[in-house]
Amino acid sequence: QVQLVESGGGLVQPGGSLRLSCVASGNIFNIYNMGWYRQAPGKQRELVATITSGDSTNYLDSVKGRFTISRDNAKNTVYLQMDSLKPEDTAVYYCVADEPSRRTWGQGTQVTVST
Repeated sequence: QVQLVESGGGLVQPGGSLRLSCVASGNIFNIYNMGWYRQAPGKQRELVATITSGDSTNYLDSVKGRFTISRDNAKNTVYLQMDSLKPEDTAVYYCVADEPSRRTWGQGTQVTVST
């Protein structure tokens, strides 16, 4: 079974940057896709970015050009670099890992963009 642990959230001013990390452990050998979702208060969870085992990436339109997803296979870690943050980016961010038969979620990390 896969376990995911996120870190890197916090409070940042508009225009600032944060980098989220997600470390995968356990039976990680069948993971073919990883990504980040977010959920703001009163809103549905939405897909922010994904990265495949072949390093193909995909982004939510509203974060294109500001967020970058990457992975370090040696560290079993996926990152989400978030630049030019806006108040509307405030949410709990969740890491996900996809295997052929299941999706695993992390516990979430809070990102707050505010003055």
